Amino acid sequence: MAGRGSRLRPHSLTVPKPLLPVAGTPIVEQLVTEIVKVVDTPVDEIAFILGDPAYFDEKIEAQLIAFAHNLGAEGIIYRQEAPLGTGHAIMSAAPSLDGPAVVAYADTLIRADIRLDPTADAIIWVKQVTQPEAYGVVELNAKDEIVNLVEKPETFVSELAIIGMYYFKDIAVLKEKLKKVVAQQLLPGTEYQINDGIKAMIEEGYRFVPGKVNQWMDCGNPEITLATNKEMLTLLEKENAPLVAADVQLKNAKIIDPCYIGPGVVLENSTVGPHVSLGKETVVRNSTLTNCLIQNHTTIENATLDTAMIGNHVQYNGNFTTLSIGDYSKLQ
Repeated sequence: MAGRGSRLRPHSLTVPKPLLPVAGTPIVEQLVTEIVKVVDTPVDEIAFILGDPAYFDEKIEAQLIAFAHNLGAEGIIYRQEAPLGTGHAIMSAAPSLDGPAVVAYADTLIRADIRLDPTADAIIWVKQVTQPEAYGVVELNAKDEIVNLVEKPETFVSELAIIGMYYFKDIAVLKEKLKKVVAQQLLPGTEYQINDGIKAMIEEGYRFVPGKVNQWMDCGNPEITLATNKEMLTLLEKENAPLVAADVQLKNAKIIDPCYIGPGVVLENSTVGPHVSLGKETVVRNSTLTNCLIQNHTTIENATLDTAMIGNHVQYNGNFTTLSIGDYSKLQ
């Protein structure tokens, strides 16, 4: 989770993208919780690979370590000192690269039945997509084994897009391959990628198989994140997850499910939902909200909003006559 999340600005300016709450819970917490819940072996360590300490500070480190402890695992923090690609990021965690491991990029949410094939050396999780030319995809042989990885293929290879989650029976093998990759001199404009290590493993005969996910939801930009918020709320409702805090105050207000309504929220003379997430201690007055993702300690008044993403500590009054908004903000 070392990236700056620039496509999600302004929401990622003060909160790293993987820690942005979607449907009430930070993205990285939902992803890791789902992985821990469905893999069939105990997880004893969770390594978080962070970037710039000025962006990922000590408070974030403490939050992540506490989260790992809550899942019964040791939390370890590593730093990628420079943004030199996914392979370089993984090698930043070299001391932890031993034994069975899952590698996941913390900007997506999944629902999957993760079964670890005991005959495979590695698994790459994929999702069937309608525009494979926009993704990295896997190439399969007649035995449904992965024989190649192709980034944004110009000619058809397969419809199975790589979602950014991998299992290695012994990740030390990948470490040895990536060690050789990272030792090479970079050409201008290039990076060290995990695919380079995986392709070296495939060439040596290591057996890779595809894993399938039921849902794969991205959080790359505000529009996609809003769509993911909507999909997650629908999923959580089907899973009977508690979505409305017990202390929510309703004053002539209506909630249209599914919605996430956090602790201490006040709704007054308003209709909220469907597909709205409201962070803790947010206040909504005289408003109608649909398909919105609004974070903590924010006040919304006199507004009719559909498909809105609003951050923390915002004061929004639809009857505004003066305006004070920061960098990368957008009003449409």
